[in-house]
Amino acid sequence: MTPPFPTVQTTPVPAVLVVDDDEAIREMLAAVLSRDGLSVTMATDGVEAVAAFAAQRHAVVLMDVRMPRMTGLQALAEIRKLDRSTAVILMTAFAEVGSAVQAIKDGAFDYVIKPFDIAEIQLQVGRALQMRRMRDDIATLHRELSSSYHTDRILTASPRMSELLQTIAKVAKSNATVLVTGESGTGKELVAAAIHYNSPRNAGPFVKVNCAAVPEGLLESEFFGHEKGAFTGAQARRRGRFEQAEHGTLFLDEIGDISASLQVKLLRVLQEREFERVGGTELVRTDVRVVVATNRNLEEMVRQGSFRQDLYFRLNVVTLKTVPLRERPEDISLLATHFLQRFAAENRIEVGGIDEQALERLRAYRWPGNIRELSNAMERAVVMSTGAMIVAEDLPEQIAGLAENEELAGGSDIAPPTAEEGGGGGLREQVSRFEARVVADALARNDGNRLRTAQELGISRRSLLYKLQEYGIS
Repeated sequence: MTPPFPTVQTTPVPAVLVVDDDEAIREMLAAVLSRDGLSVTMATDGVEAVAAFAAQRHAVVLMDVRMPRMTGLQALAEIRKLDRSTAVILMTAFAEVGSAVQAIKDGAFDYVIKPFDIAEIQLQVGRALQMRRMRDDIATLHRELSSSYHTDRILTASPRMSELLQTIAKVAKSNATVLVTGESGTGKELVAAAIHYNSPRNAGPFVKVNCAAVPEGLLESEFFGHEKGAFTGAQARRRGRFEQAEHGTLFLDEIGDISASLQVKLLRVLQEREFERVGGTELVRTDVRVVVATNRNLEEMVRQGSFRQDLYFRLNVVTLKTVPLRERPEDISLLATHFLQRFAAENRIEVGGIDEQALERLRAYRWPGNIRELSNAMERAVVMSTGAMIVAEDLPEQIAGLAENEELAGGSDIAPPTAEEGGGGGLREQVSRFEARVVADALARNDGNRLRTAQELGISRRSLLYKLQEYGIS
């Protein structure tokens, strides 16, 4: 018999509580589990078991059902009050299996029938510990994910973005529906995630649906689920995203792409907090916060009649507008460095930073694809880099060539080509022809020496090789 502990203790190895009024069984189980590397505490009945568990939270409780003073089923109820995450495995006689099955419904992990094989006990305890580790890992990942979306950890030096983050922090505390607008690639999903993980619902799921990516005929089932036989291929009941997001947040991206019929059903869910699965008649209640996003002008769609006005008003409780990257230039270097570190770590490539010329190209670019385009550009730069720093030549062509072409077009002492020299065509075509002539002339002056040619032109040797290949100069 182990006396109750005076204070709650923790152990560095998984702790198992063995409870049985039969001393031989108790000692045998303790010896086997100790050999398996577990920390074992013993108790003779339910009263001692509850006291021992109150003093030290055990990962697994292995407990007989029939015991004096307090049965295993009674002890199970008390232990569940103290900690619902502990796995309780019941040991029962064959005649009491019905009670054990009911106990599983009441929260027990599993049961074994006496007389049992010791290997079965080891297997059940191993399963319970594995389940515990998985649950702990998920909880850890959830905490890390949640903390990464805290508004004070989102990278920005932009006053406009700082103002948006302050608004997110206020909105997150409420349960209001939020409409996020802005250009593609500006981080609308990031805003939705920040709302969820800074809200009282952050322990619940964050479920995402890209309405534009799901075929129109399947979108209703995606939202609300369906019953078995509702349509061809519906072989079983399926829970929709509203059910999956219960007690959490549902993010509906590209909301402007849903059909008129689905707009009606979505409006009903938002108003009544209930829906029916496709092919079903049962009303399903839902407790979900909805955040929607679009890069389309919903007000204009309402005027055109392609989006319901009542749904727009229901979604537009709070509107947040993301900031395009070109309007937050102070963030370009900050985000580029962040993506550099991320992709360098993922690809196991050592890159020390971004040189000033490359940063100038990044700042000069207009970024029509916004943050998504910057992320892709930095991933390419990391993969293509061969030196200790990211240089302009590592960037995508449309970014790397921007400033250089502008310098050659406006800052050179060499006159641009005349019409007689083939100066027709658009601006980009004329600049390319002019640049090809400058490179070819410089190469000829230096008798084909590429290093001296690159030095004369003020570009790197690798950039020169790229241009020789681009313009077919041998």
